[in-house]
Amino acid sequence: MALLLLLPLGLGLSLASAQELNLQSVVRGNYDPAKVSGVWYSISMASNDMKRIQEDGDLRVFIQEIQSVANGSLQFFFHFMLHGDCVEVAMVCKKTEKDGEYTLAYVGDNRVCLWETDYLLYATFHLHSVRNGTQTRVLALYGRIPELPHSFLHRFERLCRKQGLGPQNIVSLSTRGRRPPWLGAGGGGDPQARLRAALSPDPCVRYRR
Repeated sequence: MALLLLLPLGLGLSLASAQELNLQSVVRGNYDPAKVSGVWYSISMASNDMKRIQEDGDLRVFIQEIQSVANGSLQFFFHFMLHGDCVEVAMVCKKTEKDGEYTLAYVGDNRVCLWETDYLLYATFHLHSVRNGTQTRVLALYGRIPELPHSFLHRFERLCRKQGLGPQNIVSLSTRGRRPPWLGAGGGGDPQARLRAALSPDPCVRYRR
Protein backbone atom coordinates (compact mmCIF):
# COMPACT_ATOMS: atom_id res chain seq x y z
CA MET A 1 0.00 0.00 0.00
CA ALA A 2 2.76 2.44 0.94
CA LEU A 3 4.47 1.80 -2.39
CA LEU A 4 1.27 2.55 -4.30
CA LEU A 5 0.75 5.82 -2.45
CA LEU A 6 4.31 6.92 -3.25
CA LEU A 7 3.93 6.31 -6.97
CA PRO A 8 3.43 9.30 -9.28
CA LEU A 9 -0.24 9.84 -10.00
CA GLY A 10 -0.05 8.84 -13.66
CA LEU A 11 1.78 5.61 -12.87
CA GLY A 12 -0.66 4.83 -10.07
CA LEU A 13 -3.62 5.30 -12.39
CA SER A 14 -2.00 3.08 -15.00
CA LEU A 15 -1.41 0.38 -12.40
CA ALA A 16 -5.04 0.44 -11.30
CA SER A 17 -6.32 0.43 -14.88
CA ALA A 18 -4.31 -2.69 -15.61
CA GLN A 19 -5.40 -4.48 -12.44
CA GLU A 20 -8.83 -6.02 -12.28
CA LEU A 21 -10.54 -7.02 -9.07
CA ASN A 22 -9.00 -10.15 -7.58
CA LEU A 23 -11.72 -11.95 -5.64
CA GLN A 24 -9.11 -13.93 -3.73
CA SER A 25 -7.82 -10.69 -2.21
CA VAL A 26 -11.23 -9.54 -0.96
CA VAL A 27 -11.50 -9.42 2.84
CA ARG A 28 -14.96 -9.68 4.39
CA GLY A 29 -14.12 -10.30 8.01
CA ASN A 30 -11.37 -10.34 10.63
CA TYR A 31 -10.45 -6.83 9.53
CA ASP A 32 -7.22 -5.06 10.40
CA PRO A 33 -8.10 -1.37 11.07
CA ALA A 34 -4.48 -0.31 10.60
CA LYS A 35 -4.56 -1.51 6.99
CA VAL A 36 -7.60 0.67 6.28
CA SER A 37 -5.68 3.79 7.32
CA GLY A 38 -4.47 6.18 4.67
CA VAL A 39 -5.67 8.36 1.81
CA TRP A 40 -8.95 7.47 0.09
CA TYR A 41 -11.15 8.93 -2.64
CA SER A 42 -14.95 8.74 -2.92
CA ILE A 43 -15.95 6.75 -6.02
CA SER A 44 -19.68 5.98 -5.69
CA MET A 45 -22.50 6.13 -3.19
CA ALA A 46 -25.92 4.48 -3.02
CA SER A 47 -28.87 5.01 -0.71
CA ASN A 48 -32.56 4.26 -0.25
CA ASP A 49 -33.01 8.00 0.42
CA MET A 50 -31.54 9.80 -2.58
CA LYS A 51 -32.09 13.26 -1.13
CA ARG A 52 -29.41 12.59 1.46
CA ILE A 53 -26.68 11.77 -1.08
CA GLN A 54 -27.56 14.20 -3.86
CA GLU A 55 -26.28 17.78 -4.10
CA ASP A 56 -26.37 19.45 -0.65
CA GLY A 57 -27.47 16.18 0.95
CA ASP A 58 -26.16 15.76 4.49
CA LEU A 59 -24.64 12.37 3.65
CA ARG A 60 -23.00 13.38 0.37
CA VAL A 61 -19.48 13.45 1.75
CA PHE A 62 -16.08 13.10 0.11
CA ILE A 63 -13.57 11.00 2.00
CA GLN A 64 -10.04 12.35 2.40
CA GLU A 65 -8.37 10.05 4.85
CA ILE A 66 -9.02 7.32 7.40
CA GLN A 67 -6.89 6.89 10.50
CA SER A 68 -6.84 3.99 12.92
CA VAL A 69 -7.07 5.34 16.47
CA ALA A 70 -7.23 3.92 20.00
CA ASN A 71 -9.15 0.72 20.75
CA GLY A 72 -9.59 -0.18 17.09
CA SER A 73 -11.76 2.84 16.29
CA LEU A 74 -11.49 4.74 13.00
CA GLN A 75 -11.33 8.47 12.39
CA PHE A 76 -12.76 9.69 9.08
CA PHE A 77 -11.78 13.00 7.50
CA PHE A 78 -14.42 14.29 5.08
CA HIS A 79 -15.25 17.26 2.88
CA PHE A 80 -18.78 18.18 1.92
CA MET A 81 -20.48 21.09 0.23
CA LEU A 82 -22.93 23.13 2.31
CA HIS A 83 -24.80 25.86 0.41
CA GLY A 84 -21.87 26.18 -1.97
CA ASP A 85 -19.22 26.33 0.75
CA CYS A 86 -16.65 23.62 1.45
CA VAL A 87 -16.80 22.21 4.98
CA GLU A 88 -14.15 19.95 6.51
CA VAL A 89 -15.24 17.41 9.11
CA ALA A 90 -13.42 14.82 11.20
CA MET A 91 -15.53 12.08 12.79
CA VAL A 92 -14.51 9.22 15.06
CA CYS A 93 -16.36 5.95 14.58
CA LYS A 94 -16.10 3.94 17.79
CA LYS A 95 -15.45 0.23 17.54
CA THR A 96 -18.17 -2.12 18.75
CA GLU A 97 -17.80 -5.75 19.76
CA LYS A 98 -18.76 -6.85 16.25
CA ASP A 99 -16.04 -7.28 13.66
CA GLY A 100 -15.86 -4.27 11.34
CA GLU A 101 -18.74 -2.43 13.03
CA TYR A 102 -18.58 1.10 14.47
CA THR A 103 -20.95 3.59 16.03
CA LEU A 104 -21.11 7.17 14.79
CA ALA A 105 -22.19 10.14 16.90
CA TYR A 106 -24.50 11.89 14.45
CA VAL A 107 -28.19 12.78 14.41
CA GLY A 108 -30.04 9.58 15.34
CA ASP A 109 -28.65 6.07 15.83
CA ASN A 110 -25.87 5.36 13.35
CA ARG A 111 -23.76 2.29 12.72
CA VAL A 112 -20.98 2.05 10.16
CA CYS A 113 -19.74 -1.31 8.90
CA LEU A 114 -16.69 -2.08 6.82
CA TRP A 115 -18.41 -4.26 4.22
CA GLU A 116 -15.37 -5.49 2.33
CA THR A 117 -11.93 -4.37 1.15
CA ASP A 118 -8.69 -5.53 -0.40
CA TYR A 119 -6.81 -2.81 1.54
CA LEU A 120 -4.73 -2.01 -1.57
CA LEU A 121 -7.24 -0.39 -3.94
CA TYR A 122 -10.79 -0.29 -2.60
CA ALA A 123 -13.08 -0.44 0.42
CA THR A 124 -16.85 -0.53 0.74
CA PHE A 125 -18.59 0.84 3.83
CA HIS A 126 -22.24 0.51 4.87
CA LEU A 127 -24.04 3.09 7.01
CA HIS A 128 -27.31 2.27 8.75
CA SER A 129 -28.96 5.35 10.23
CA VAL A 130 -32.20 5.57 12.21
CA ARG A 131 -33.56 9.08 12.76
CA ASN A 132 -37.06 9.79 14.07
CA GLY A 133 -38.07 6.25 13.20
CA THR A 134 -36.85 6.55 9.60
CA GLN A 135 -34.15 4.17 8.41
CA THR A 136 -31.54 5.24 5.88
CA ARG A 137 -29.00 2.92 4.34
CA VAL A 138 -25.93 4.17 2.49
CA LEU A 139 -23.22 2.17 0.73
CA ALA A 140 -20.02 3.99 -0.14
CA LEU A 141 -17.23 2.83 -2.43
CA TYR A 142 -13.78 4.30 -1.73
CA GLY A 143 -10.62 3.94 -3.80
CA ARG A 144 -6.98 4.57 -3.08
CA ILE A 145 -6.89 6.56 -6.32
CA PRO A 146 -9.55 8.79 -7.97
CA GLU A 147 -10.62 6.16 -10.53
CA LEU A 148 -11.11 2.39 -10.23
CA PRO A 149 -11.42 -0.22 -12.99
CA HIS A 150 -14.94 -1.20 -14.00
CA SER A 151 -14.67 -4.55 -12.24
CA PHE A 152 -14.75 -2.73 -8.89
CA LEU A 153 -17.74 -0.64 -9.97
CA HIS A 154 -19.64 -3.71 -11.15
CA ARG A 155 -19.02 -5.45 -7.83
CA PHE A 156 -20.30 -2.38 -5.99
CA GLU A 157 -23.46 -2.46 -8.10
CA ARG A 158 -23.98 -6.13 -7.21
CA LEU A 159 -23.53 -5.38 -3.52
CA CYS A 160 -26.08 -2.59 -3.85
CA ARG A 161 -28.60 -4.90 -5.51
CA LYS A 162 -28.26 -7.34 -2.63
CA GLN A 163 -29.32 -4.48 -0.35
CA GLY A 164 -32.32 -3.69 -2.55
CA LEU A 165 -30.62 -0.69 -4.16
CA GLY A 166 -30.80 -0.52 -7.95
CA PRO A 167 -28.97 1.67 -10.48
CA GLN A 168 -31.42 4.49 -9.74
CA ASN A 169 -30.10 4.53 -6.17
CA ILE A 170 -26.44 4.92 -7.13
CA VAL A 171 -24.61 8.24 -7.49
CA SER A 172 -21.25 8.31 -9.24
CA LEU A 173 -18.68 10.62 -7.72
CA SER A 174 -16.21 9.81 -10.45
CA THR A 175 -14.56 12.49 -12.58
CA ARG A 176 -14.67 10.46 -15.79
CA GLY A 177 -15.55 12.65 -18.74
CA ARG A 178 -15.29 15.91 -16.82
CA ARG A 179 -13.17 18.73 -18.23
CA PRO A 180 -10.51 19.75 -15.72
CA PRO A 181 -11.45 23.25 -14.52
CA TRP A 182 -7.98 24.64 -15.16
CA LEU A 183 -7.85 23.66 -18.85
CA GLY A 184 -8.04 26.66 -21.15
CA ALA A 185 -7.68 29.05 -18.23
CA GLY A 186 -3.92 29.43 -18.29
CA GLY A 187 -3.51 27.61 -15.00
CA GLY A 188 -0.26 28.38 -13.24
CA GLY A 189 1.45 26.52 -10.46
CA ASP A 190 2.62 22.95 -10.21
CA PRO A 191 1.19 20.90 -13.14
CA GLN A 192 1.17 17.72 -11.01
CA ALA A 193 -0.80 19.49 -8.28
CA ARG A 194 -3.26 20.85 -10.85
CA LEU A 195 -3.67 17.38 -12.34
CA ARG A 196 -4.38 15.88 -8.91
CA ALA A 197 -6.95 18.58 -8.24
CA ALA A 198 -8.61 18.08 -11.61
CA LEU A 199 -8.89 14.33 -11.15
CA SER A 200 -10.15 14.48 -7.60
CA PRO A 201 -13.85 13.60 -7.21
CA ASP A 202 -13.99 16.02 -4.27
CA PRO A 203 -15.36 19.43 -5.39
CA CYS A 204 -13.59 21.06 -2.45
CA VAL A 205 -10.29 19.99 -4.00
CA ARG A 206 -11.16 20.50 -7.67
CA TYR A 207 -12.32 24.08 -7.31
CA ARG A 208 -10.09 25.28 -4.47
CA ARG A 209 -8.02 28.26 -5.56
